[in-house]
Amino acid sequence: MSGDGRARRFVRAWDDLRGRSGRQVVGLLSAQVTVARTGAVLARSTASGAIGRSAARTRMAEVEHEGDAARAELVRILRRVLATPIDREDLFRLSRSVDDVLDHLRDYVRETDMFGPRELTFAVEPLQAVIDGLDELENAISRVIDDPGSVTEAVLATRKSCSRVRQLYQTRLTDLFAGPLEMDTLRRRELLSRLDAVGRRLGEAADALADAMLKRSH
Repeated sequence: MSGDGRARRFVRAWDDLRGRSGRQVVGLLSAQVTVARTGAVLARSTASGAIGRSAARTRMAEVEHEGDAARAELVRILRRVLATPIDREDLFRLSRSVDDVLDHLRDYVRETDMFGPRELTFAVEPLQAVIDGLDELENAISRVIDDPGSVTEAVLATRKSCSRVRQLYQTRLTDLFAGPLEMDTLRRRELLSRLDAVGRRLGEAADALADAMLKRSH
């Protein structure tokens, strides 16, 4: 190894010992969750009628690009640092699941524009539950280094929001099929299924963080 290579490795090791790399990783994870939340807020705005579907679809493409950039930067840092605050494999799982949340939100917004159901108010409450869950997940991630003992409680709050999404999906679906079977019924069903998938991916993110904290405690 060259002298420059040894020097860079020493700097990385020193940063790891001082915890700087760990905080950088946590900050990048939080940034990724923040972008996903932006996507969820945009989706809710579409459902409430605050923004047009076509305009939301265009804006969501920009949000997705931001999410891809945040994940790419996290992956780059994870390949460089010598030590991470939680298990490296679980970090990848967590990041991938958050990315999946954003991907499904993107698909939801795109499908609202493509399918064109008469109205989308049925999606406002499930999307608010997703936003709440992302807030709790970001709260959990922010505690990983300084207050690891409280992470599990915040993760449980995330899971509670995911359960809320599932409950609302089932309730909305029951109400939907209680009415006449029309083309609009099928459109809403597809969009509800997409929101359910968002909740499930968010739950997987929470599980990845919970698993990581369990390993850390042993």
